[in-house]
Amino acid sequence: MTAGRWQLAHGRHLELGGKAVVVGILNVTPDSFSDGGLFDAPEPALVQARRMIGEGAAVIDVGGESTRPGAAAISASEEQARILPVIEALAQVGDVLISVDTYRADTARLAVKAGAHIVNDVWGLQREPDIARVAAETGAGLVIMHTGRDRDKLPDVIADQLAFLGKSLEIGRGQGVADDHIVLDPGFGFAKETAEENLDLMARFAELGALGFPLMAGTSRKRFIGTVTGRDAADRAAGTAATSVILRLKGAHLFRVHDVAINVDALAVADAMLARETGSER
Repeated sequence: MTAGRWQLAHGRHLELGGKAVVVGILNVTPDSFSDGGLFDAPEPALVQARRMIGEGAAVIDVGGESTRPGAAAISASEEQARILPVIEALAQVGDVLISVDTYRADTARLAVKAGAHIVNDVWGLQREPDIARVAAETGAGLVIMHTGRDRDKLPDVIADQLAFLGKSLEIGRGQGVADDHIVLDPGFGFAKETAEENLDLMARFAELGALGFPLMAGTSRKRFIGTVTGRDAADRAAGTAATSVILRLKGAHLFRVHDVAINVDALAVADAMLARETGSER
């Protein structure tokens, strides 16, 4: 399991490897697939952020544009109006680390200026490559996510991951992003249309370790969990926690979730077992 120090903006860092890191999802949107409209104003968003921090989230990931299939696109100015007040307020809350979920270079720059430490790009630097330059210039941590949207995928799930993420890494390095600022995310649910494809990706997740970077898992409340369990999105916390444990055992370092407490507990058990297997603290 790749481990080490993830370098972030504003002189911060995060140690990865020893214990699973939980990232709380904060969608300040009216139309996200499972929590749209619940936290789309600064006051309820901050209440939710504080709750997730209290439950053990080390990072709060703030997003202003829904990434669910078929979601309506919004302008950069609307995205910024949603997220920047929340990020500015969160930056005053203790030692919490802040991530911004955006593919726009301008939004990323403003978010880091407002206090964000991490840029999380669901288009893997391939929609607005300048976002990599923003990360390099600001020193932000950078999450590079795989997506199958708007392109032809290779038939083998891991071959497609390696091809797409390899191109993304070329973009990032070409713009000056250092390797110790990078985390990779295989993008569960992003144009992985069937439960079988997502389960295959889970089963072969350890193969992504060949890329040599820490890995983030974002399975939270995804449709494939509903297919397996028969539950609606809001009732998939237990199913999500099960995937978190499986992926921790297969090498994931960070877990982006809506339901923090159940995942923190489930991952604590996984970490305890891993420590017993290795005979040392991870």
